Amino acid sequence: MNGGRKPGPGRIRIIGGSLRNSRLDVPDLPGLRPTAERVRETLFNWLAPVIDGARCLDLFAGTGALGIEALSRGAANAQFVERDTRAAQALRDNLVRLKVSNGQVTALDAVQFLRGAPQAQDLVFLDPPFALELWSVLAQQLEQGGWLAAQAWVYVESPRAVAPALPPNWQLHREGHAGEVRFALYRRSLPLS
Repeated sequence: MNGGRKPGPGRIRIIGGSLRNSRLDVPDLPGLRPTAERVRETLFNWLAPVIDGARCLDLFAGTGALGIEALSRGAANAQFVERDTRAAQALRDNLVRLKVSNGQVTALDAVQFLRGAPQAQDLVFLDPPFALELWSVLAQQLEQGGWLAAQAWVYVESPRAVAPALPPNWQLHREGHAGEVRFALYRRSLPLS
């Protein structure tokens, strides 16, 4: 029973770690496309050896499912960047409800955010709205702007038919497909001088 209230637009669950089976409220916003549960499960299986203590940046955070999943599995902290103020507030509300204190939400466009003072990250989730086609622009900002630790990991989600142009020192580690979505994990190596 929901006390006569209409059910919310949706909920997704955290699938592993200390917050396992916690539910995240998903606001009903155009273009919001949470990463599918089975994709998150595969991704975090790949990341299991390196997630503990990682500093994470969740660009285009939306629901924050990727960053919260990382925190649940032992990441040191997560910076969530979401330009839609309603989605950012819903994310803050979820963090408070789940008693997550090592996640910070910034309501700002990702391109603008990356123009700010960089903090080197161990893991970046790069999952922009597909229609914006921002993968290459943001990858260059991450690479050249001091946002990536020496051997950072970068998760990229894109349409299955799209192969984003990424910096040459990002080496493909693993990739998969789910429907029309391609998801891939890259490992950064230091660029040759």
